[in-house]
Amino acid sequence: MSESFRSMLRSLPDFPAALPVFDPASAPLDPAELFRSWLDEALTAGVPQPHSFSLATVGAEGMPSSRMLILKNLDAEGWHFATSRLSRKGRELTEHPLAAMNFFWSALGRQVRVVGPVTELSTDASAADWAERPGADGSENPTWQLYALRPVEVEFWQADPGRRHVRHRYLIPAAD
Repeated sequence: MSESFRSMLRSLPDFPAALPVFDPASAPLDPAELFRSWLDEALTAGVPQPHSFSLATVGAEGMPSSRMLILKNLDAEGWHFATSRLSRKGRELTEHPLAAMNFFWSALGRQVRVVGPVTELSTDASAADWAERPGADGSENPTWQLYALRPVEVEFWQADPGRRHVRHRYLIPAAD
């Protein structure tokens, strides 16, 4: 049974044959600009929920934990996401305010990794985010927190049908 499962997994296609070409020499200096461009291309290609990403945090025992979230914004403060401070990820971010995001667009053979410290944004920004959620009923949620990941590393990865995948990494000095 195990061998047939392995064979089935090995037979699944990795990526479509026709993939975008990415030349790191043409990449802008600002990783946020390249991300916005890739997100626009994912939208144009019809990728469902191209703003979703996996967020990895670390618990008290040092074990990683990841889950899917939605990018709320991207600005000078960082890459925004939200959760309850009482949730597992909220508690982990309080203990270890570091995280990694991973966006993956299979149809384009692309992924973007974003790594760095996480900060809590203002109470007003958190309340506004809560109020803007689908199905918001005007009630308050004092545990809702809007966070910003301030990247120290952003890596863009483009799959290649010949397995000559392209990586382009930005290293960003941590803000004081």
